[in-house]
Amino acid sequence: MQNVFDISQLDVRPIENQLTLAKWYPFENGQCSDVKVEQNATRRYIVLFGCELTGSQVAKFITSLDLPLAYHRICCFEAHQSLPLGVAIEISSSINIKQSVRNTASQVGCQGAVLHTLPQLSVAGLLVMDMDSTAIEIECIDEIARLADVYDEVAAVTAQAMAGQLAFNDSLHQRVAKLKGIPLSLIEPLKANLPLMAGIKALCVELKTHGWHLAIASGGFTWFAQAVQAQLDLDCVFANTLEIADQHLTGKVLGDVVDAQKKAEVLKSLQAEFKIAPEQTLAMGDGANDLVMMAAADLGIAVHGKPKVVEQADTAICHGSLLQVLYFLTVPRPE
Repeated sequence: MQNVFDISQLDVRPIENQLTLAKWYPFENGQCSDVKVEQNATRRYIVLFGCELTGSQVAKFITSLDLPLAYHRICCFEAHQSLPLGVAIEISSSINIKQSVRNTASQVGCQGAVLHTLPQLSVAGLLVMDMDSTAIEIECIDEIARLADVYDEVAAVTAQAMAGQLAFNDSLHQRVAKLKGIPLSLIEPLKANLPLMAGIKALCVELKTHGWHLAIASGGFTWFAQAVQAQLDLDCVFANTLEIADQHLTGKVLGDVVDAQKKAEVLKSLQAEFKIAPEQTLAMGDGANDLVMMAAADLGIAVHGKPKVVEQADTAICHGSLLQVLYFLTVPRPE
């Protein structure tokens, strides 16, 4: 492959056989789109990830993305040795291209994201994450309810809250009230066997290796968050405290509720405490009550999120391991 990138040269071979790893190639003629790009267009980076990409897939993605873009450079990069290689495309655009990139990437068999900056794994950063259905596979309150035979009642309220149809504080108190009288002995096995989300352990190990700070900000419960903290070696956790009397749940929550606004405050507080640069601040979650926290971060990541969350998040991982967060942290910065 020549130093100037010619899309017509891409073929069915793996992309790494056609582009040198971590090398940026300028596009031939500087622009693939026939549509005029406005002068106030900003530089962004399209990231294709999640499968073994071929040259043909990348070419199809570019030719199918019918948007007013200026294409500048393209790069093949490694996010982690256990992940397929990713492709980054430096572009300029004056419009929001996030959804079009996701849809077009899906059509060619991969996932796509748009980054406005390039946070770096090698630089200390902060990741604040939700717990239920993000760091772990389950919603703890639903599982407690299942054990106590009140699952249908609690799940109905949970669904309303996560879809943004009911204020989180109201839903939390309603759901916890239905757990009154449940003995701790019934839920102790759940705490001892929390199923981690695929890839979260490897992600945390990689981030900690590079000096990142990790935290949970959850509308769930400290009882479970502290167990996840121990498994993932997190710096700290913020969650709601269930009142307990005589080894039974009372159906009440102690103290202030960790809601959407509190999650955002936690992120900003930790960013200041650890002296993290804004562009190195990430938040990820799956529900509507994670959106404020994700907006407060420089990069908000929806993970297996509800449709509303995926739509509003900066980036989204809709399929596969959470180790794929590394695709957003390892795009080489152009010289």
